[in-house]
Amino acid sequence: MLSQPLDLSNLGTTVGSTTATKGGNNATDPQASQDRFLKLLVAQLNNQDPLNPMDNAQMTTQMAQINTVSGIQELNATLKGMAEQSASMQSLQGTSLIGRDALIEGDTVQFDGNVGKGAVSLAADANRVYVDILNKNGSVIDTVDMGQLTQGQHAFDWDAGAINPADVGSFRVRANNGEDQVEATPLSRVKVASVGFANGAMSLQLANGRTTTYDQVRAFM
Repeated sequence: MLSQPLDLSNLGTTVGSTTATKGGNNATDPQASQDRFLKLLVAQLNNQDPLNPMDNAQMTTQMAQINTVSGIQELNATLKGMAEQSASMQSLQGTSLIGRDALIEGDTVQFDGNVGKGAVSLAADANRVYVDILNKNGSVIDTVDMGQLTQGQHAFDWDAGAINPADVGSFRVRANNGEDQVEATPLSRVKVASVGFANGAMSLQLANGRTTTYDQVRAFM
C-alpha cells in the first residue's frame, strides 16, 4: 500500500524547459503537469493503506507544490512573451531612426555637400554661443554665431563657401552667460544609414561609416 508523498520530479519542474512531444504536449505545460499530478494523487488515494492514510497536511503540501510549479511556468511564459514584444517594439523604433541625424559626442564636422553640420550641448542657458571651425592644424578658419541658446542640445549648419571640406579638421564651442563661462560639449551630427541588432542590443550604422550603439547617442533630430 502507498502512503508516501507523491514524487513530483517528473512533472516538468525545470524552469525554462521547452521540450515538446510529437503531439504538441509540452513537458513544462502547466495544465499537463496538473493532469499528471491529479492522476498520481488519485492513484495514491486508491492504493493508500487504510490503517495509515495520507493526512490532510500532506495533501495540502503537495497541492501547493504543483501550484508553485505551474506558477513558475506561467511566469516564464509571460516573461518570454514580454521579451519578444520588447524586441519587436525595438525593431520598429530602430526602423524609424533611419535617415534621422544622430547626435554623438565628438568634434568632427560632417558635410552634406558644401554644408557642414554639427551640434552643441549646453549645461546651462547661454546668451552668447560661438562655434569655431578649425582646419587640420587647429587654426580657426570660420566662426558660426549661434546667438542666445537655452540649456540642452542645439544643431548648427555651416556654409563652407569656398573652403574645401577636405581642409576642415574639427570644431570647438565657446559659450558664455554674461561674464560666466558655460560648459559646452561639441557633438557630431551624422545621419543614420541602417539599424542592426546583436545580442538584444540595437546598433546604428552611420553615414560616415561608423557604427555606434543606441545608448551612445545623445539625441536624434
